[in-house]
Amino acid sequence: MDRAAGGFDHFEITEPTAQTLPFVYNSPHSGRHYPPSFLHDARLDSVAIRRSADHFVDELFAAAPELGAPLLAANFPRAYLDVNREPYELDPKMFDGPLPPYANIGSLRVAGGLGTIPRIVAENMEIYRRRLTVEEGLSRIDEIYKPYHAALRKLIARTHARFGFSILIDCHSMPGNIRIAGSDIRPDIIIGDRYGTSASAELSRAAVAILTDLGFSAVRNKPYAGGFITEHYGRPVRGLHALQIEVNRALYMDELTLEKGPDFETVAGELFTFMRRMAEFAKEFGSTTALAAE
Repeated sequence: MDRAAGGFDHFEITEPTAQTLPFVYNSPHSGRHYPPSFLHDARLDSVAIRRSADHFVDELFAAAPELGAPLLAANFPRAYLDVNREPYELDPKMFDGPLPPYANIGSLRVAGGLGTIPRIVAENMEIYRRRLTVEEGLSRIDEIYKPYHAALRKLIARTHARFGFSILIDCHSMPGNIRIAGSDIRPDIIIGDRYGTSASAELSRAAVAILTDLGFSAVRNKPYAGGFITEHYGRPVRGLHALQIEVNRALYMDELTLEKGPDFETVAGELFTFMRRMAEFAKEFGSTTALAAE
């Protein structure tokens, strides 16, 4: 792994003793190592700057290697760099010089302050007290973003080569107050498959059915259908399936103190059962044709 100046690895891959499942688990937003220089430049305190993180999600899915699937997890925080974006979704207003011409400065995510290098955390709180140099921004992409995605691609390619198909589970969390538009439904978990384009509809339906059977309120695609990772790596016609899973934070943590709640272990245990049952479901197919998009 590439090592940050602060002395920690940018990400970790936890491998099973032997990979026996066609799954790759990924937790890109649960990093907890905040570079000192980043904190120095931030106008937010140590709690506020963590508001948009996917708290403890890597721990919720930490049992994936025990079941036979690798787990890739970021150690850097989402507020510092978001690998669930295109590599160069950058806001020119954040930088003290011109961005390279290949930067995507007009995306909706950039406009909302949530580009590859975010301008805000949750509740529209501005992160920085100064403009960044272009070199700072590009170095984060070169030194962290690109190695992270190289590692993810390698895990997916290895899995696909070994089993004939692969299933990426991109793991996230969402605020407890999320509701489905036009209803009073407050889902516990949302499965995103980019409206059937990133994974077999059979696979996403199975995920929702398993979660529902476990007692969760589970829905598909609304309001989260999946981000860049799900869209980029999901190619179901080639046997490359990608699902995003969003877990409601109110189930397992205190959203004010950002500490684990009393039900954390219970939720983690239920997600272990979910992973195990998804593995059983996937084994019934055994070929890319069986898991092809509808």
